[in-house]
Amino acid sequence: MTRIAIGINGTRFEVEVEPRMLLVDFVREVAGLKGASVGCDTSSCGACTVLLDGRSVKSCTVLAVQAGGREVTTIEGLADDHPLKRAFHDDHALQCGYCTPGMVMAAASLLAENPGPDEGEVRRGLEGNLCRCTGYHNIVRAVLDAAAGIRS
Repeated sequence: MTRIAIGINGTRFEVEVEPRMLLVDFVREVAGLKGASVGCDTSSCGACTVLLDGRSVKSCTVLAVQAGGREVTTIEGLADDHPLKRAFHDDHALQCGYCTPGMVMAAASLLAENPGPDEGEVRRGLEGNLCRCTGYHNIVRAVLDAAAGIRS
């Protein structure tokens, strides 16, 4: 067992974990936050995307011990009135909702790096986050609308 401390959405978790525990499992099992979905376990779908020190990562590819001493933000850590959450709702950018937390977190990372992306940049920024329901059009529109709202 290895003792680690991880900040998740502003709350510090200091526990002993198996060295092989994935960050997604830490977030779901230790922190009790279920927003990050376990989709593929191979980093293909992006449903588990969270922010690690402000940058999007697929939490099924990061060991919890690698996140020790760092800050994780999950979908639950974004304010309910966050522009991305509002835009995803207003633009009907979700259907089943399974991929939505990962999409929103990937988009949050993109907008932090590039607050004024064009459509192509949004599509490239969301590569690796798969949605099997929406066809992506409304997701891209939601990210563009959120970007416009954040800038104004």
